[in-house]
Amino acid sequence: MAIKITDECINCGACEPECPNNAIYEGGVEWAISDGTSVKGSFTLMDGMVLDADKRVSPISNDTYYITPNKCTECQGFHEEPQCAAVCPVDCCVPDEMYREAVDELMAKKEKLHL
Repeated sequence: MAIKITDECINCGACEPECPNNAIYEGGVEWAISDGTSVKGSFTLMDGMVLDADKRVSPISNDTYYITPNKCTECQGFHEEPQCAAVCPVDCCVPDEMYREAVDELMAKKEKLHL
């Protein structure tokens, strides 16, 4: 499953540079599938919506850092554990129960993001 950042986030920013998928954004910042990935053209999000990879999408949070589940692979294929959780000083990077994915699904997502 994807990782999420809880309201306990202190906005230290330690997590953002650790994400191999560029799935972590500062609060209030719009995100795009193409940010930090090799995706070009149309991309299908987890909810089935199709959008251009360069299209900016509204932030999930305005107050704290956030992780877009459409790009989070729990660092599968890159690291042994989610790097955001490993570096978070307040342990606010936790599994997101709304987005349950098996390891093979996370690896397939990784392959789609990094052609």
